[in-house]
Amino acid sequence: MPINIVSNFEQGVLPDVTITQLFLMDVEQFLDSLPPEPIFDLVVTSPPYNIGKEYEKQMSLDDYVAWQKRIVKKIYPRLKNNGSICWQVGNYVENGSITPLDIELAPIFKELKLHLRNRIIWHFGHGLHNKNRFSGRYEVIMWYTKSDVYTFNLDDVRVPSKYPSKRSYRGENKGKLSGNPKGKNPEDVWEIPNVKGNHVEKTSHPCQFPVGLIEKLILALTNENDLVFDPFSGVASSGVAALLHKRHFWGCEIMEEYVNLGKERLEQTVSGKIRYRPYDKPIYDAKTSALSKIPDEWKETNNENADI
Repeated sequence: MPINIVSNFEQGVLPDVTITQLFLMDVEQFLDSLPPEPIFDLVVTSPPYNIGKEYEKQMSLDDYVAWQKRIVKKIYPRLKNNGSICWQVGNYVENGSITPLDIELAPIFKELKLHLRNRIIWHFGHGLHNKNRFSGRYEVIMWYTKSDVYTFNLDDVRVPSKYPSKRSYRGENKGKLSGNPKGKNPEDVWEIPNVKGNHVEKTSHPCQFPVGLIEKLILALTNENDLVFDPFSGVASSGVAALLHKRHFWGCEIMEEYVNLGKERLEQTVSGKIRYRPYDKPIYDAKTSALSKIPDEWKETNNENADI
């Protein structure tokens, strides 16, 4: 399977949707070049948070929201009627004050009459420690559908039931097992480690998507051979998840370094050599680590303080 890097294409001509492609170009330029017809089965991304990273030009919050609005409005006519948009965001931070971006961006989707199906909480265990507020350990995925008829493969992402032997205690099903033999709904709070430190997926990208976070969305919201599009694809983690599960992928990115890394990762996925953390891998129990033990220096300090 070829992985193409494309820096331009003929305006109004649809590229081959069955070929995995990384578009090295501005996302607005890319979308303007596409014919305004339904193409995408799933749009999934984590846009820049407007906090001054190397791949973004920091702007006022109003200008940022206006920019995001232009992009979402260009995506809308190119999303299939049974398709979904998943917009994963965190907080905009200015002078130590935070603004949750899902609150700022929600009116854009509402104006287009998209349907908010879930506000998924992505909880992770590692990050910067804050001194002036509680340390942030979650971000949000806004899942929207274009219509009331949409792809949702719940059985493909079920998780083991907590009490599989539980039985109904009243009604017509009294005495019968109350759960689903395939497992339970994974709910809207997802515990998936972020890509930090020695994470198996870590590249030079400073804010990298974990493949496992996108795997769930791709399995639940698309079918095999559907087209997944990431308008801010970075090092193509969304593409890795798509190819792992036999979906087609397009990604758009302005940083050539990341496009090249993304191409390499997609080629590794096709060859079966990609290193990634699957979405259903159990969370590591930190209590089993020697680092979780209280050091003697802290014990001594606590004892001294107790004597005061």
